[in-house]
Amino acid sequence: MSTSLPIQRVTEDFCVAPQLTPAAMAEVAAAGFRSVVNNRPDFEHGPDQPTSAEIETAARAAGLQYVHLPVAGGYQSPEEIARFAELLATLPRPLLAFCRSGARAAKLHAQATQA
Repeated sequence: MSTSLPIQRVTEDFCVAPQLTPAAMAEVAAAGFRSVVNNRPDFEHGPDQPTSAEIETAARAAGLQYVHLPVAGGYQSPEEIARFAELLATLPRPLLAFCRSGARAAKLHAQATQA
């Protein structure tokens, strides 16, 4: 997966990234990803942050599966972790999850994959 996007590989088929724009979705698809999960609540950073709807439109136009699972930066509930685990189990791979910095998505993955 060669790309100019700031993607961090977590496992063979799961990566995380900081905030992505609608324009980045074509590059995400070109890099071979099949699914995108947005873990960032809309307007978390104010009006200059692209909305989930804007990103979803671009993701679907690029042929990607898209899910918005907004979670707070400091705390992810057991229900949110369970939903993320469900997404990991059902969405086509490779999968790219993003939030403000990528850390929240990586933390969700770690919590969702604990035995």
